[in-house]
Amino acid sequence: MLWIKSFHIIFLTTWFAGLFYLPRLFMYHAMSDDSISDERFKIMERKLFAITTIGGVLTVVFGLLLLWGYGWQVFGGSAWLHAKMGLVAILITYHIYCGKLVRDFKLGRNNKGHVFYRWFNEFPVVLLVVIVILVVVKPG
Repeated sequence: MLWIKSFHIIFLTTWFAGLFYLPRLFMYHAMSDDSISDERFKIMERKLFAITTIGGVLTVVFGLLLLWGYGWQVFGGSAWLHAKMGLVAILITYHIYCGKLVRDFKLGRNNKGHVFYRWFNEFPVVLLVVIVILVVVKPG
């Protein structure tokens, strides 16, 4: 189980690194005003989103393997785990929305300014803090 947990943490780190940097790229992209920068950001966003998606999928796969390995009964009585799973569902939704934003930029349909992306960038930080506290402290 320790190997599975290790890979879960490794891919979680990859996933969050991408989710921390992708909105920052959106912010810089929204501020760019020349075609060379626009094309460069499109490539960077597409490639980073692909790597981030791989990290997210493998995080979920190894997380499910952990649940299976420890026995699903741990899921039944652990309020912290229910809360964590809910936050992971929100994080997956955030990730999917990032994919929509990558597509909007690709198609020239971005209608948000750099200030939106500055705030948007903070959301996964809050989720990470709460998820780590839930896993380590296991309240309730």
